[in-house]
Amino acid sequence: MGLLCRHDRVLWLVNMTTPGERQHYALALLDQLFNHIPSTSTVGLLYDIACQLERSCVKWGFMKNHLPRMRFAISVFHAFGHGWGCQCVYHPRKCTGFGLSDGEGCERFWHSISKLIAYLRVCGVSVHTLGQIHTDCISTALHTTIYIGLPDSAC
Repeated sequence: MGLLCRHDRVLWLVNMTTPGERQHYALALLDQLFNHIPSTSTVGLLYDIACQLERSCVKWGFMKNHLPRMRFAISVFHAFGHGWGCQCVYHPRKCTGFGLSDGEGCERFWHSISKLIAYLRVCGVSVHTLGQIHTDCISTALHTTIYIGLPDSAC
């Protein structure tokens, strides 16, 4: 799982050790983010299941110091899989502050490194370290090509 900024740049990645997207991965990434930004900043969070994450934060008191500074919305593609009521509340086109962000930057990043995923799926520490170095290089190369306007195939 990863945390990307508004411009689809990778900020942090977590190594998921259990199958499925558990909420504690998202909470760990958000905690890391709030440790690095000013205490007056507001964070808009586009997440596939932001509705459930917000409900858990309210119900169980997760991130209670930061919750007033967070705005939750569901990424555009995933919003259509949610119920009508959920779409009315959490669709980013209906929430202020999200503009035309689609929230699919993580999916685009995973697609860009998809050739590495099978290689890193089951691996030891040494292979994982090599993969991390390679992922960092790919991410840097992608950001450089986007910055200078080269097509993605130039990577």
